Amino acid sequence: MMLPSDPIMLLSAVNMKLRDAYPSLDALCEDMDVSKEEIVRKLAEVGYEYNEEMNRFA
Repeated sequence: MMLPSDPIMLLSAVNMKLRDAYPSLDALCEDMDVSKEEIVRKLAEVGYEYNEEMNRFA
C-alpha cells in the first residue's frame, strides 16, 4: 500500500498503522520501505511531530 501524499490523509494513515500494526515509526518505515525523514517532514509542515512515547503523530 502506498501512503497518501496529502499531509492530512498521510497523518490519518500513519497514525492508524502505528496504532494497529507497528510498535514504532522506524518499524513502519522499514516494513513499508518508505522514508522516515519524508514522513516526518511532510507532517511537520502541517504542525505535527512524532511522539515516540505515544507512538503517534500529534
